[in-house]
Amino acid sequence: MIRKSNLYQGESPSPEREIFSTLLEHAAFRIESIRSWLKTPGEWYDQNEDEWVLLCEGEAVLEIAGETLDLTKGDHLLIPRRTLHRVVSTSPDACWIAVFSS
Repeated sequence: MIRKSNLYQGESPSPEREIFSTLLEHAAFRIESIRSWLKTPGEWYDQNEDEWVLLCEGEAVLEIAGETLDLTKGDHLLIPRRTLHRVVSTSPDACWIAVFSS
């Protein structure tokens, strides 16, 4: 059966929280939605997968390999595997799509 879902429905994050939801998982990739509301820097990530992210709503600040990037709705980027990165802050309505591939 085919089921419809909506990226913008569901639980909204409280301050200092991120909500991760797997939208699709395949042997070669995984697609997640991420809803964020961070006022202070989050944890550092050093992943074994490439990560492509798209900020669908809101604003965010990322720190990647010592560089700070300000993102707005529609911005996207590729974070290569083993690249140290973290979310520094987001607006309360930040909504992302992330695609992970090995």
